[in-house]
Amino acid sequence: MASSPELPSVAADNHPRLGWIGLGSMGLAMALNLQSHVSRIGAPSLRFYNRTEARGESIREIGGVQSTSVQDVIASVDICFMSVSDENVVNSIISSILGIPAHQLLGKIIVDTSTIHPDTSSWAQRHLSEKGVSFIAAPVFGASPVAREGKLLFVVAGADKAVKAIEPFLDGVMARKTLYVGTDAAQASLLKTTGNFITGGMMELISEAHVFAEKSGIGNEALESLIEHQYGALPFAMSKRITGGHYLPAKGERPWSDLQLAQKDMKLGVDYAEKVGTSLLIADVVINHYGEASRYGEENKRALDSSSMYGVLRSHAGLEFESDRVKKRDNTDIQ
Repeated sequence: MASSPELPSVAADNHPRLGWIGLGSMGLAMALNLQSHVSRIGAPSLRFYNRTEARGESIREIGGVQSTSVQDVIASVDICFMSVSDENVVNSIISSILGIPAHQLLGKIIVDTSTIHPDTSSWAQRHLSEKGVSFIAAPVFGASPVAREGKLLFVVAGADKAVKAIEPFLDGVMARKTLYVGTDAAQASLLKTTGNFITGGMMELISEAHVFAEKSGIGNEALESLIEHQYGALPFAMSKRITGGHYLPAKGERPWSDLQLAQKDMKLGVDYAEKVGTSLLIADVVINHYGEASRYGEENKRALDSSSMYGVLRSHAGLEFESDRVKKRDNTDIQ
């Protein structure tokens, strides 16, 4: 592991210049919280870039400054966060940064909150370090409502000095808690991949239980009460996502956690498990159900949430993909 570069002198005054790249549902929520924070403390405005400029309107309204390119953001800031859909986009952004002359990069910090393959994090950390840039892998746990509340769980790995420099912008700003897992960026991505496997497996289990409750006559309400009082906050939140109809968002609404990204994330886990000589059998089940849900979404022109295996399991049990709650919300006939 290469030694960490010196941080820029501007960071020493407690007001480093911050940047953001990527304004999907998660990125926009985090960037809004970060801009609100720097406004409160009198720090320089957040510089941000997104391929679709209109996504930045709400940040501009509260003082953020829109940039025209990735290179423009990087040139203007000391610390740049990014939140993008997959490693192909991460590769493109990092490659673009690597094209900037080294003397313009020395001491900068790149913080990637995306969920990507651990090998991609290692590649980014290695090549950016050669240019004097600190790379921090900082993937997050939590759906978009949690991001809006500033209560994400961050898993962070990178050079100690760089991690120390970003701490003021995590807990209490975008995060409810930060887990530090060392200097090797791949470890943060690997822990996130493992956590996604657990989350997907739990959602599968809770979805199956709800379908069983409906078919057996127990009922969703009784089951949800049991989940709340016996199994804790996270399974209860997953249950509410199902019974609240969020597994199938209303037409035109974004899902809390996009199905396509969830498919990608689960496959990362399966691929890495094969690499180290083990298997994630439950992940295979989840991926198959995600595939069926994806086909439903394509056929019906609907965006689906990562909890949409519930609709698939309903169909397997002879029920309709759309629950009564979804039909009532969408004003369709309840059979």
